[in-house]
Amino acid sequence: MSADTVVAICATAIAVASLTVSVIEGRASRRHNRLSVRPLLQLTTRFHPGDSAGLLLTNSGLGPAIIVKTALWLDGKHVGEYNQANVDKVRDPLAFRPSAVTFGGRPFLATDYSRFLLLVEPYDPDEHAEFADLLIRRLRVEIHYESLYGRENYTTSWPNRPSSGSA
Repeated sequence: MSADTVVAICATAIAVASLTVSVIEGRASRRHNRLSVRPLLQLTTRFHPGDSAGLLLTNSGLGPAIIVKTALWLDGKHVGEYNQANVDKVRDPLAFRPSAVTFGGRPFLATDYSRFLLLVEPYDPDEHAEFADLLIRRLRVEIHYESLYGRENYTTSWPNRPSSGSA
């Protein structure tokens, strides 16, 4: 085998290795970019006497969230989407009317978004026991969302239960 052949084989091997490293680096870079704008929606409850109380939605991720689909259940029965009409069905039977925030269209939630979806203010444990029972035992909310890249199918729910999505 001549020196020219050995040099050509070595040059080809180095080129293939370089291409492989470039492809791997490109994939890692794209994954990093996706994660750097990943939203993380969380549903929690808060009950502090004399303060705001209710079901709180927070985006504690690094990027904005786009809500794709919502669902609402009451006493194990599917009510429908989490929208004004269905939320009214849930809160109308209560002795008082808690405030509500719903979503219209395809909402975009900023990175620092934090709002109560259902709220009483100020919270009194005796006066609002029915509301606490609604949130703790009777209500289920599910929110499907994605990042700016789309198609991730992230899910958050209250009460917090494992989901089939990527979240």
